[in-house]
Amino acid sequence: MKLFLATLITFSSFLLASDIDKQRKLRTEKHIKKVMEDEAKYAREQAFYTADEYDFEGSEVNEESLEVIKAPEVDDLNMDHVYD
Repeated sequence: MKLFLATLITFSSFLLASDIDKQRKLRTEKHIKKVMEDEAKYAREQAFYTADEYDFEGSEVNEESLEVIKAPEVDDLNMDHVYD
């Protein structure tokens, strides 16, 4: 009987250890996948922020066209009635 219990405990500990090892491997693979995705996201953001390959000439402001725009006239800047 003692031999059976010892064998049962040993066998179950091996099963438990193999299950823990599988879970550890799955967690490691998940973590590696997440880190790889974060690195790819970081690489995309860095390519955007460096802006070496972008052409901004189309978004430049023509200084001559600014003379045509009139400044808005302000009638009253008294904001006391807002706090009443």
